[in-house]
Amino acid sequence: MGAYWSEPAMPTDNEISLLEALARAASTALENGRLFSALESLNDHLDQRVRERTSELESAQDKLRQIQKMDVLGQLTGHVAHDFNNLLTPIIGGLDQIIAGGRSPEAVARTANIAMQAAETAQTLVKRLLAFGRRQPLQPTSVNLSETLENMQTLLVSTVGPQIILHVDAAPDVPPVRADRHQLELAILNLVVNARDAMPNGGQVIISAERCKSRLPVPLIPGQFVCLRITDTGIGMTPAVKASATEPFFTTKPVGHGTGLGLSMAHGLAGQLGGALEIVSEVGQGTEIQLWLPIEKQKPVAVVADGDGGEITATQGKVLLIDDNALVRHGTREMLTDLGYDVVDIDNAELGLSMIAADFRPDIVVTDHIMPGMTGAELALRLRVDHPEIALLIISGYEGVDLIAPDIPRLSKPFRRQHLQASIAAAQAQTVGRA
Repeated sequence: MGAYWSEPAMPTDNEISLLEALARAASTALENGRLFSALESLNDHLDQRVRERTSELESAQDKLRQIQKMDVLGQLTGHVAHDFNNLLTPIIGGLDQIIAGGRSPEAVARTANIAMQAAETAQTLVKRLLAFGRRQPLQPTSVNLSETLENMQTLLVSTVGPQIILHVDAAPDVPPVRADRHQLELAILNLVVNARDAMPNGGQVIISAERCKSRLPVPLIPGQFVCLRITDTGIGMTPAVKASATEPFFTTKPVGHGTGLGLSMAHGLAGQLGGALEIVSEVGQGTEIQLWLPIEKQKPVAVVADGDGGEITATQGKVLLIDDNALVRHGTREMLTDLGYDVVDIDNAELGLSMIAADFRPDIVVTDHIMPGMTGAELALRLRVDHPEIALLIISGYEGVDLIAPDIPRLSKPFRRQHLQASIAAAQAQTVGRA
């Protein structure tokens, strides 16, 4: 502007037009600045509202998930209480009859057998619950799947009955899988029972296994797996049933014809082993359950059909028994005494460690794992280093021992006398092998 009005003079029309244009431009710039400032303030406000709303939604979703968990927990508690009350009835009633006395030996034996069957059913229920919650203590080894299925075939044929044709198609060259053989057999049996119940008028069940390293289910990380498929020609599942099929106690069977834990147990087992369970099903088209198991590179353990449960000879000797639960400790002590062992029982690992430090020398230490203070695994690891000549056996009903002390023999609770005897023999054999 100084170029146009460097000296006093009357402005021309062009100069007036230029001045008006500059004034309009300045006004527009000021208005734009105000608008940009308002827009920036609005954006900040919107960002804050979005953050607040997102936080509210996340909080609401968390509350919904907690409500759903509490709902499942309520159903789980109710079903478990109902099932355990049914199982405790013959156990408590039978023991009461035995304690009352006055019955013939045959009647006592019959009552005791009924109570034992109920107790073993309760044990199976607990194992299914632990497998669903991925808390079942596992003893994963290298398992030959083809050989396992071959050994199970007679049992599976009798399970499905005469109306259903069973085909087992597992190639001999299927690589071994990393699994707990007994839990895997239980999962296969449960899945075959589900397939049978889905075909009330008969049909066909096909069990197949193949090596897969592509088209893996979403939960699996890239790797090599064996896919075990159990396929039936039954009624199939609706989308709603399929979505709920692995939930605990979910079942479409009539009351008294299923616990609703078969699929949830298999699902939990697969996840615990590092695999997955997938369901492929349509109404009227049957169902295919896919059990994805990781391949094991170590040499597979030979599968031997279960024997008749005969006695296993173990060298009798001195046992240090450690368990903080008095009932469990006393019951285990009675078993060990009946087996011919000299038993010293205490209720904490620290006392056991101090006794051994004071020259008390048991042939084997049988210890619980979860105890106040020092755990059984911690005690076993200390003794393994300081006193390798002492055999070790951990008894536990919870997972984690195999991760802390994988090479120390373990016996899962609850157990029978022959299981305890066999585990002691295995622990002693391991000690001899290290010597």
